Amino acid sequence: MIDKIKNEWKDCVARALGTYLGATDFPEPNMGVPPKPEMGDIAFPMFPYARIKGMNPARIAADVKEILSKAEHPAGTLSTAGAYLNVKIDSSSLFSDLVRKIGMEGSSYGCNSSLRGKKVMLEFSCPNTNKPLHLGHMRNDSLGESVAAILKANGAEVMKVNLINNRGVHICKSMLAYKEFSNGETPADTGEKGDHFVGRYYVRFANWSKEYEGRIVALEKEGRNDEAEKLRADSPDARAQRMLKAWEDGDEEVLALWRTMNKWTLDGLEQSYRDMGISFDRYYYESDTYKFGKSEVLKGLEEGVFFREKDGSVQIDLSDIGLDRKVLLRKDGTTIYITQDLGTAIRRHEDWPFDSMIYVVASEQAYHFKVLFHILKKLGYTWADGLHHLSYGMVNLPEGKMKSREGTVVDADDLLAELSALAKEEIVSKGREALVGDVDETSRKIALAALNYYLLQVSPVRDMIFDPKKSISFSGNTGPYLEYMGARISSILKKAEEDGIASASDVDGSLLCNEDEEHLILLLSSYPSLVAEAAAGFDPSVITSFLYDVAKTFSHYYHDNQILKAGSPELVSARLSLCRAVLQVLKNGFALVGIPFLESM
Repeated sequence: MIDKIKNEWKDCVARALGTYLGATDFPEPNMGVPPKPEMGDIAFPMFPYARIKGMNPARIAADVKEILSKAEHPAGTLSTAGAYLNVKIDSSSLFSDLVRKIGMEGSSYGCNSSLRGKKVMLEFSCPNTNKPLHLGHMRNDSLGESVAAILKANGAEVMKVNLINNRGVHICKSMLAYKEFSNGETPADTGEKGDHFVGRYYVRFANWSKEYEGRIVALEKEGRNDEAEKLRADSPDARAQRMLKAWEDGDEEVLALWRTMNKWTLDGLEQSYRDMGISFDRYYYESDTYKFGKSEVLKGLEEGVFFREKDGSVQIDLSDIGLDRKVLLRKDGTTIYITQDLGTAIRRHEDWPFDSMIYVVASEQAYHFKVLFHILKKLGYTWADGLHHLSYGMVNLPEGKMKSREGTVVDADDLLAELSALAKEEIVSKGREALVGDVDETSRKIALAALNYYLLQVSPVRDMIFDPKKSISFSGNTGPYLEYMGARISSILKKAEEDGIASASDVDGSLLCNEDEEHLILLLSSYPSLVAEAAAGFDPSVITSFLYDVAKTFSHYYHDNQILKAGSPELVSARLSLCRAVLQVLKNGFALVGIPFLESM
């Protein structure tokens, strides 16, 4: 709606320029936004026409304004600021159609069909079965769920998939430490979630490996190199590599331990996903796909796409994309991550022939995906042109970077529990238990809003610092603040219903003429274009920024204006219509970024 009016203004300015320049061949007007809201909603720079006319662009802006003021144009006000011709759109002319459209479309307002007929596969989360989810996974999961919702809102058919990294030397490290130090204990014995239990042994392995490395270094310093080499051959890392070989060779004892520990972890991860509102349409397991990837590499070797090095490893020469060689199979024949990803990608396209596939993976893996996509193209898979790496920055803590092997990560379960506890503390301290009903469930929803909003408000490409206490604040740029504004509007509408204030079918938009009302109307009308923008850039921060702008503007509006006790019944009706429209759009935006809606809090 707002885009239609903006384009109408653009056409009007173009016609006026044609008249002014006496030409038909000239650069089309550019549309920008003035630096201050009071200057208008659209800014047309006149610089491109200064050379054509041989005049100062500020003079051109003034002259074109004069031509436009005498011509037919959409409702709005013209002004100039130096070389810019500014337009302030008449928001009241939008209001009736906007309210009607939002009322009719409800939860689908903002959706479009730009991606209709497109099949998009979205891979995210992809945990290892040697540790629980941590804060880094939470950013990944929030991004994956949000981007999936945004793509669906643009008409795409989306399949959310999760690749479980349940094999490899990292998995063997937890297994080896368990075999060495557990004395047969189980999660049931210790009362731990399975993923936490297994993760403890992953940390134990890292410490064990450090002990060995220290002893090896000490021996080498003493010149006892033979002893150092013997110790290295029996080190935890060497033994883990041998365990991986045994796993790939089908050693039943190793496989039995692997199945047991995998189940402990997967049971724990599934509980975490439920608590965080994360779901998937299909799971893939590396233990199923790595052999398929291995066969593809061997086939590529026969076709000359790859080559075998003197040490027996299979590699690819990447000089055609400005990179060095890449190992695809180790000299002992075992696979690596990229081998497995090759097999997984091919299997997925066979299962569900997608038009595009998005990998939600941290920016640290940019090289990996550049190589993966290139290899798939070299193997002749034309659909590899539709592969995309949605790269996101790292999540750090105020005190620095997290490290899984050292056990210095923010555990996902613990963080969600901490945020829920802080939310509950806020509810109880304000004596609102009776109002919210189920305090624990409300606290969990507030925690999810805090978590998802904080993780998504930053553009994916940027690194970020997560501060739990800031994220849970009920004021400022946070998820709980947005939930609070939604609950506040719900309360106003409920009070209107209780007071018997009827809703008018037709309202006078010209009554909504203060600055906040005009800004809210323009914001709501811009929402559909922002949903499209968020999909084009795979960027939920477009939506979070919009939601905060709406909530902040409404908060100021509510503080300075009467709604139920406005000056006339007509004004009350108009303002209530605006409230309903704001609430519906907030709900729609919440659904795209994982913020639960609360009627009271």
